[in-house]
Amino acid sequence: MKKALLALAAASLAVLATSAHAADPIKIGLVHGISGHTYEVFSKQTQTGFMLGLEYATGGSMEVKGRKIEVIKKDTQFKPDVARAVLAEAYGDDEVVLAVGATSSGVTKGLLPIAAEYEKILIVEPAVADSLTGPDSNRYVFKTSRNSSMDMQGQAKALRPDANLYVATIAQDYAFGRDGITAFKAALKGTGANLVHEEYVPLKTDDYTSATERVYAALKDKPGRKVIMIYSADTKALGKIAATKPERFGIEISAGGHILPVLPTYKVVPGMEGAIYYYYGIPKNPINDWLVKTHQERFQSPPDFFTAGGMSAAIAVVKALETAKSYETEDLITAMEGMDWDTPKGKMMFRKEDHQALQSMYHFKIKVDPDVKWAIPELVREIKAEEMDIPVGRK
Repeated sequence: MKKALLALAAASLAVLATSAHAADPIKIGLVHGISGHTYEVFSKQTQTGFMLGLEYATGGSMEVKGRKIEVIKKDTQFKPDVARAVLAEAYGDDEVVLAVGATSSGVTKGLLPIAAEYEKILIVEPAVADSLTGPDSNRYVFKTSRNSSMDMQGQAKALRPDANLYVATIAQDYAFGRDGITAFKAALKGTGANLVHEEYVPLKTDDYTSATERVYAALKDKPGRKVIMIYSADTKALGKIAATKPERFGIEISAGGHILPVLPTYKVVPGMEGAIYYYYGIPKNPINDWLVKTHQERFQSPPDFFTAGGMSAAIAVVKALETAKSYETEDLITAMEGMDWDTPKGKMMFRKEDHQALQSMYHFKIKVDPDVKWAIPELVREIKAEEMDIPVGRK
């Protein structure tokens, strides 16, 4: 009798322990720079989009399989050493199931070995550089953000390159800019287009005078169509370069799209063509409809560039949690490799080889409407993932 009672008690304790474990929240880390940098607006958009994405994907419950999702936010301050420390803290002390971050490509590079050390997943959003899923990356890293090759193949297609095209580039001198121009050169290969000069400016430069003078010297006497291609996260770059009046040398400007607060500066280049990752008025699907409506109601503004990225990452997280056999890292990796999911910009898919999310880009042409405070990236056409030959990074 005593043995039976002991067995019953042990079984009851096991049930209680299992129930308690089932009720524990699923912890997700958001690791972004929220202070100390002009790029913090990108981080805030990403985190807003991430919370909206969790809400959408869970039908408002913020639960997966009966367990609440708890989001733990960490501020990297845009400092590599701080970023590594807070990610380690999230994995170790906070025991997050996975983490999402970061904003700057240079800072995010330093997070890759932390994910490997703790053997936990890092979903990269919104950092862009190709190298984040490259040879120095690892199997714990997944990337929902687009990469430099997508940006640059989109830009190349928007320029309609041929032997008549002469291009000089201006980019920021760090991982984002350097990876981007490397990808742009690869995208132009075989088109006949001529890349005549590359210019790299310091990350926090305010003066583009010397850079543009060198670009003009390289371009102005070339025959055919002459273009400066700008690849910069600097919110003032396009306006400052346009102010130097490249048209006096018959030179055009081309640049990728940007966040809404920067798009008013694009009014100085009506008709400019380029490629953009997201503009709220372009995708036509139910998820984007919900995002635009909800964001407008809650924040009295449309969603922006990185809001859509954060939402895409959150929907991926929820699908992985719903489909994985368990929340152990290996089961999550198995569920996520090759996984596709719907986002505000359509279907995305984690490529099994390097965990980069394949996705569309949009060829746009700038339209200026005096009744709209920013320039409008009007859709020319969707550049689908299958049209782009995105190099496999980590093999």
